[in-house]
Amino acid sequence: MPASYFDVDGTLIRTNLLHPTAFYLLNQGGPLRALKRLGRAALAAPMMALSELRDRRAFNEHLYAIYEGMTEDRLLLLADEAFEKVIEPAIFKGARDLIRTSKDRDHRVVFVSGSLDFLVQRLADALGADDVIANRLEFRKGIATGKLLPPVVAGPAKAKILRDHAREHGFVLDDCYAYSDSLSDVPMLSVVGHPAAVQPDAALERLARANQWPVLRMDGLS
Repeated sequence: MPASYFDVDGTLIRTNLLHPTAFYLLNQGGPLRALKRLGRAALAAPMMALSELRDRRAFNEHLYAIYEGMTEDRLLLLADEAFEKVIEPAIFKGARDLIRTSKDRDHRVVFVSGSLDFLVQRLADALGADDVIANRLEFRKGIATGKLLPPVVAGPAKAKILRDHAREHGFVLDDCYAYSDSLSDVPMLSVVGHPAAVQPDAALERLARANQWPVLRMDGLS
């Protein structure tokens, strides 16, 4: 059985990592607390913008530092609402068909995402994915430290994560598929035998066409 590995944000859903983060910042149990969190995020924004251009891992680390001090209980309590209000309405219509095609081929469907694991798991449950590989916050005594547990799921690291997952489950990467919208995921796409660009940015589309990779377009939102 081969696997189909899917990036999530921009590939299956029309969101990015900032959307659920904004939801959590605005739902901190009171307007003053929310304003304080938003202020911290605004101060971090220039560094995040710079790191997004240079290093996806650093971008993830700066972004999730904003979660420092949030309680695990509240993050999990709000996860269903975050999914219903932010993520579920952003699912591309074609996402379900693409995943259904993979399942019909008896592929194991794996989501590989820089989003937080408890949110990606809800999407996986909704779309029928088998496994989730996503970023995990570190908690101490139920409080987020603002750090991520390794491995950080971002950029070139996704290639090693795919290799490790395939080795663990006995998949032959040459038989596997991978889907992404971003040039930053070229390492992930390059380790499988069947890469595809989904809703690609301009740079990835040029690369995909040069390498004769399929270029897929989704049809609006579900």
